[in-house]
Amino acid sequence: MYPTLNQLNVHPVSLSFENWQGMLKKSLPERPNYSVENGAIQIGQVIGKFLGVPIDADEYYNQLFDYVHNPEWKLELLSQDSLDKTIENTHFQAIQKVININNEQKLSINRFTAFLDGEKLLLKSKVPVIHRKLRESMISTLELFSARETNGLKNHDLRRVLVDLVKWSQNHLQPLLKQADPQVAMPKFLWYGDFKKSHQYFLFYLIMLGCDLIIFHPEGSDILSGLGQDQIFTYHYPNKQQAEAFPKEKRSRKTTVAYRASKEIESILNNEGSGLYKPWQLRDYTPSSITLKTTYDELFILAKERAMIRPDFSVRDGEVRIPSIFAKIQGVSKNRKEYWDRLQTMSHLEHCLLIKRLPFTNPSTSDFRYHYRNALGRDGLVSGEKVMQSHYWPYSFLASGLQKGIAHAIGKICEIPGLKPMSAETSEEVKIYLFTQAMFMPKNVIQLMERFDYSQAVPKLIIYNNESTGTLSRSDAALLLLLNQFGIDLILYNPPGHNDIENYVDERLFDKHWLDEVVFDLEFKEPSLFKKGLFQGILKNLRGD
Repeated sequence: MYPTLNQLNVHPVSLSFENWQGMLKKSLPERPNYSVENGAIQIGQVIGKFLGVPIDADEYYNQLFDYVHNPEWKLELLSQDSLDKTIENTHFQAIQKVININNEQKLSINRFTAFLDGEKLLLKSKVPVIHRKLRESMISTLELFSARETNGLKNHDLRRVLVDLVKWSQNHLQPLLKQADPQVAMPKFLWYGDFKKSHQYFLFYLIMLGCDLIIFHPEGSDILSGLGQDQIFTYHYPNKQQAEAFPKEKRSRKTTVAYRASKEIESILNNEGSGLYKPWQLRDYTPSSITLKTTYDELFILAKERAMIRPDFSVRDGEVRIPSIFAKIQGVSKNRKEYWDRLQTMSHLEHCLLIKRLPFTNPSTSDFRYHYRNALGRDGLVSGEKVMQSHYWPYSFLASGLQKGIAHAIGKICEIPGLKPMSAETSEEVKIYLFTQAMFMPKNVIQLMERFDYSQAVPKLIIYNNESTGTLSRSDAALLLLLNQFGIDLILYNPPGHNDIENYVDERLFDKHWLDEVVFDLEFKEPSLFKKGLFQGILKNLRGD
C-alpha cells in the first residue's frame, strides 16, 4: 500500500465560516487538493484562525467544549495549560549534546537534523511517507527559527524551543501518529488561548507535517503571526475579551433574544470603523494627532466640531487619530467685534482652558538624564511601558488608558523633537528636556486631558499673549508640543504680532494667521454678562443639563 508513496505534499483547502466545520469532518480523499500520482500523495489541510468572541460568549465556550470532547470532531486540545511538560532526562541530555556539537562545528540545518535523528529525538512512523515528512517538517521548523532569530541556530532560545518541540511531540503527536494515514486522515489539533515562542514553532511544525489545526483566541492575538502563514483563513468575531480557562463542562445559561439583540447593537457601535462611538468607548485607545492645516475662517468652524466629524479622524488597531488644531493668530482684525466674538465664543466652548498670564508652567531643574536613558527600549526610543512602571511616573493616579496615552505622546515628542535646541545643546539634551518637562504638567492641564473623550468634543488650550502679563517660556512650549501630540487644540493669540512660540518651536508644526493690524497692550475683553449667560445656556443645552 505505502511502498509506492515516497512524497507527502500538503496544501491548505479554501475555507469560509460556513464550510470549515464540514471540511474538517471530511476524510482526506473527500477534500479538495487530494491526489495520488507518480509516488506522491497530495492532501488538503484544514487550518483556520478564529480571533475574538461572538455575541454569545456562553455558546462560544460550549462549542469549544464540544470540539474537544465530542468524538465526531477528533480534535486534540493544545493550550498553555493542557500541554504535557514532562520530558525524559535522556532526551534532555541528548538535546544538550547536539547543541554542544553545533556550537563547536556550526552544523548546517540538514546535519543538525541528522544529529537529532541519531539521538532518537525525532518521531518515527511505520508509514514511510509520514516518517520522511517528520524529518522534513523538523528541517522546515529549524529553517524558520534560523531565519527569524538573531544568530540563527546559535541563538540562546534554541535549547528551550528544541526541548519543548521534543516533549510536546512525544506527549501529544506520537500517540496520534499510530492511526495517522495520509490516505484517510492526519492528526487534528485545536489551539486555545495565549502562547509563547515555543508554542508558535510547535504549531508551525504540525502545519508542515500536514496536521489539521483550528486556533481560537478570545483576545484576538494571532499565534501564527510572523511565521509566513498570512494566507490562512481567519475569522474575526465582533468582540474581544480576556481568555477564560478552557471549559471543563458545558454552561447552562441561555441568552434571551432581547439580550442578544442589545449585544448586537452594542457590537455595531463598538466596531472601530462604524463611525458611531458611545461616550468613553475609546478610553483605552492610544491617541495621536493629525495637525490640520486651515485658513483663519476654517479654524473657528472646525474648532466647534467633534473629533469624529473632523476630516481624517480614524480608529484602527487600538489607536485613535485625532485631527487637531495648532495655530497662532498674529495681530487684530479691523472688525473688532468679530475678533472678540470669535475669541470669546471659542474660549467658552466645552473643555476649554484660557491662559492670560504667562508663563503657565513651572520649569523643572531636576536631572532626568538617567531616567530618560533607562526609559529607552532596544530600538533607542522611549518605551511607554518602562516610563509607566518607573518610580518617578507622576500620573499613576490617572485611568490606565489615559496614562498609556500620555506615555505614548511623551515618546513621540522625544522621537522627533519639534523643540529648537539652545546654543550648544545636543539632540539628546533636547529630548531629555522634553522628557523632563512632561513629568511636571500643571493640574489644570491634566484635568483638561482627563475630560477628553477622544471621539467627542476636542479640549482646547487658548493662550492670549498681549505681553503685558508675562512672556511665553520654553517649558510652556515643551508642554504645548506634548498637548499637540495628544490631540488637544492649541490656539495662540498675539495682538502685537511678535514672536513668542517661534522662539522655541519649529514653525512648520503650526499654522500662522496674520490679521489686519498690530495692537500693543490690548487687554483681554471679557464678554458682557448677557453673553456669559448666553454661553452658559448654550453649553447646558449641548450637555443636556
